[in-house]
Amino acid sequence: MALNMDAIGKLIGPMKRDYTWKDAVLYALGVGAGFSELDYCYEKDLKVIPSFSIAMIFDFLSQAAIASNVNLAGILHGEQELIFHNPIPPEGTLITTGRIVDYFDKGKEKGALIVAESETVHSSGKKLFTNVITVFGRLDGGFGGKDRKKSPVDFPDRDPDFIVEAAPSPDQPLLYRLSGDIFHLHVDPEFARMAGFDMPIMHGLCTHGFACRALMASLVPGQPERVRRLACRFSKTLYPGVPIRTLIWKTADGKAVWRTVNAENGQVVIDNGEFEYGDIPRDEIRFDNRVAVVTGAGAGLGRVYALALARRGARVVVNDLGGSRDGAGGGSSSPADQVVEEIRAAGGEAVANYDSVATADGGANIIKTALDAFGTVDILINNAGILRDKSFVKMTPEAWQAVLDVHLKGAYNVTRPAFAVMKEKGYGRLIMTTSAAGLYGNFGQTNYAAAKMGLVGLMNTLKLEGEKYGIRVNTVAPIAASRLTEDVMPPEMFAKSKPEFVAPLVLYLCSDRCPVSGNIYNAGMGFFNRAAVVTGPGKVLAKDDQLPTPETVMANLEAISDLTGAKIYHDLNAQVGDALMAFQAPAAKSPVKESKGFSSVPAVFDAMPGAFVAEAGAGVNVVFQYAIAGAGEWHCTIKEGTCTVAAGLHDSPTCTLKIADEDFLKMMNGQLPPMQAYTSGKLKIEGDIMKSQLIEKLFKLK
Repeated sequence: MALNMDAIGKLIGPMKRDYTWKDAVLYALGVGAGFSELDYCYEKDLKVIPSFSIAMIFDFLSQAAIASNVNLAGILHGEQELIFHNPIPPEGTLITTGRIVDYFDKGKEKGALIVAESETVHSSGKKLFTNVITVFGRLDGGFGGKDRKKSPVDFPDRDPDFIVEAAPSPDQPLLYRLSGDIFHLHVDPEFARMAGFDMPIMHGLCTHGFACRALMASLVPGQPERVRRLACRFSKTLYPGVPIRTLIWKTADGKAVWRTVNAENGQVVIDNGEFEYGDIPRDEIRFDNRVAVVTGAGAGLGRVYALALARRGARVVVNDLGGSRDGAGGGSSSPADQVVEEIRAAGGEAVANYDSVATADGGANIIKTALDAFGTVDILINNAGILRDKSFVKMTPEAWQAVLDVHLKGAYNVTRPAFAVMKEKGYGRLIMTTSAAGLYGNFGQTNYAAAKMGLVGLMNTLKLEGEKYGIRVNTVAPIAASRLTEDVMPPEMFAKSKPEFVAPLVLYLCSDRCPVSGNIYNAGMGFFNRAAVVTGPGKVLAKDDQLPTPETVMANLEAISDLTGAKIYHDLNAQVGDALMAFQAPAAKSPVKESKGFSSVPAVFDAMPGAFVAEAGAGVNVVFQYAIAGAGEWHCTIKEGTCTVAAGLHDSPTCTLKIADEDFLKMMNGQLPPMQAYTSGKLKIEGDIMKSQLIEKLFKLK
């Protein structure tokens, strides 16, 4: 095996972990807390131990190890650093994204270091903590990479200021593993002996949790929110039931060093410990080291966005063609240059760009300006726009096309090269600018309204394509005074509609604190709300395969139009699933009978070739991949009227069906309708969802 060099810098996540107060309490009990620290063990006014953070992102640690291709037979947790930005709430959803930062070669006989870093935000949008983990791969050294020389932590030459004794239970790993780390080494005696230990060993991170409690009790008693940083190196294993002692030296205001030792033999179990504490930093949205591109930034909204981003640390590309309101005539560099000078005069960094968004070359050059000046792009606000208002009959093809070229095509021209950069780096924020004219309609603006709704469609698909790359895209419909609205808005409203009232929402959506993607917001005069496309429950009019008539539609228009219980759909597949579910008759109630169906998952796949309906498979060429949690993977290939079923993963399945083994058997035995399984979330379908509808026709399983 060799380390995967291509994994360095590649995005891992986002990974989501739902948790409740019970998870926080279970962790506290797992690291030795009890009645003496009831704040961590009782849901009333519950406080969360900061080291709980690492237990909640165990999936990231696993994925980083897998991505690196480290030899798992020689893997050890080497070092751990946690930086805390805000207190961890007692419940919610944690969203973690990260990447492998680097590899270090200690030599063929000494192993390698794999360093990974992640950031975790709460579902509320608050950034909670940064995790830096160093994994030691004992069997992966000698690949010819650079070594890492790290200065040891300097411990004072005096007795510790605090010594905290603790006695982990002989059964401590059995409790701690319930927080996520279920590795056999900590529970299975036979596995532990095979690994060279006399018995299962303590989780290093469990001992780490004991140390965190000791540090808080000594330096910030009852105030976990004041913990800012916790770092250490794991040095020796520890058996359950062996007492430990955490030694703590204060080194400065808000700083300490520490180590944890085996109280029986004095061996250092955790070394090079560092602890920092203090007040919670001001909760401010910042854009330090971020690069933002704002189109149409020479005046109005764009200028306000550019100035506000720069004030909060962003480096900004100020794009403006400098043309007239209707896009006619030549451009001017003055508007963009003036905004750049404002930013620089205030101590910020900015460069100007004068390209038109209406051409592909212009869009590419705008992003090239960002790359040439600042090396990357993190944020793109598509704000450029023109107006050519006419009633529809008077709307010439030229006026129609000119507006679409700037608003809709222009957003495509700039977003496409920006999206490529963001996808590669695993982070990005995109803002589309729609309008109330598009969302709700406005007389004399058919071209403008069509372009603005086109941007909503563009967002709806980009949110899906960018999701796994950390790219979030949202759309804003501003009500703001600008040269585009000065003769459209009533004078009294124009006077109250400063662009500065829109900027706070846009800046939040541009930030790394923003957890949402695919949303539309109205903003103006300090008022904000969300707009959305909603779909009513509808009514099935077709009966017994008979086509409904126009008269049937007329008679049922009220039911068809009813929006009671309307839903917002994340994507097309979700809406199609509900539409198909509408035809699913409720399961008839019948007396419970002894099941004579399939008793195991393999039995289903063994039966599939014999249940294949060759006539239904004529002309069908598909591959169904099944991922059955708790049982394994199988794939079924239908080609030229034949059916082949095999265990394992297929290289390029048409669609993938994911379901738990118990639910799969219920579905195959007729106890769980497929559509019910899908709409309830028990069955997840990836890829071409429509092809999955062929399964019931292709197989007659009894």
